[in-house]
Amino acid sequence: MSKKIRKAVLPVAGLGTRFLPATKAVPKEMMTIVDRPALQYVVDEARAAGIEHIIFVTGRGKAVIEDHFDVAYELQQTLEARAKTEALETLKRDLPLAGSCSFTRQQAPLGLGHAVWCARDIVGDEPFAVLLPDMLMKHTTPCLKSMVEAYEQTGANVISVEECDPAMAHQYGIIGVGKTLAEDTYEVTAMIEKPKNPPSNLFISGRYILQPEIFGLLSSQEKGAGGEIQLTDSMLRLMETSPFVGVRFRGTTYDTGTKLGFLMANIAYAMDRTDIHPDIAGELAGVLKR
Repeated sequence: MSKKIRKAVLPVAGLGTRFLPATKAVPKEMMTIVDRPALQYVVDEARAAGIEHIIFVTGRGKAVIEDHFDVAYELQQTLEARAKTEALETLKRDLPLAGSCSFTRQQAPLGLGHAVWCARDIVGDEPFAVLLPDMLMKHTTPCLKSMVEAYEQTGANVISVEECDPAMAHQYGIIGVGKTLAEDTYEVTAMIEKPKNPPSNLFISGRYILQPEIFGLLSSQEKGAGGEIQLTDSMLRLMETSPFVGVRFRGTTYDTGTKLGFLMANIAYAMDRTDIHPDIAGELAGVLKR
């Protein structure tokens, strides 16, 4: 029987230079989608998939992330004294269990592969998930939950994939597809970054379930594109001895690391909110008429 996926790694050490000057003082992961930090939505996705322990790989200037996932005693006491019940319940709902979060420093901007490797001692000898915090994946069934189900059925490494316009496939990391294992679940035969002749139009979209052997490969991985240690390079080496499957995500993904993706995520999540939907819909209609 495959080991349960209990832990997830969230790399949050990036500088967020696309959002300067805002990110000079506020980590990009803590910029709000409506009224919640973008990072909270990713943590919610992990928890909905049964993740018990979240490992944040941080850098300098990210202490506010640790504070967000801790008890704010003074704030809670103030809310209680003022009978702000709804706000207090929101804080308590988002608060993780004591001891269920860990924080480790990446120390140097050496790429996604290096960030994942920094979590090696906390993850230990068990399979784990990786969620890129810039990618908000919106669907009635959380993306990682579908991936965990595929892992439980196959015991393989799992990556999330999405369909793109075939004419644009050369701009993405594309998988080669083998057998169909279940609905929206495929054997992965190749992973190719920006291929000249794409083997499919399914691109890798920011969620992974990996066997712990990846850490040994990352420790010896040479720098790749951009002078960084690339996770995909070690995944390709892992594929030589351990199977991979791709799970197609059919929801909508918002890349909040870009200005357009960030703005569209705010609109999409605001439209889901019954408390502000009528107002935001009316305001947007007015803006579009200008």
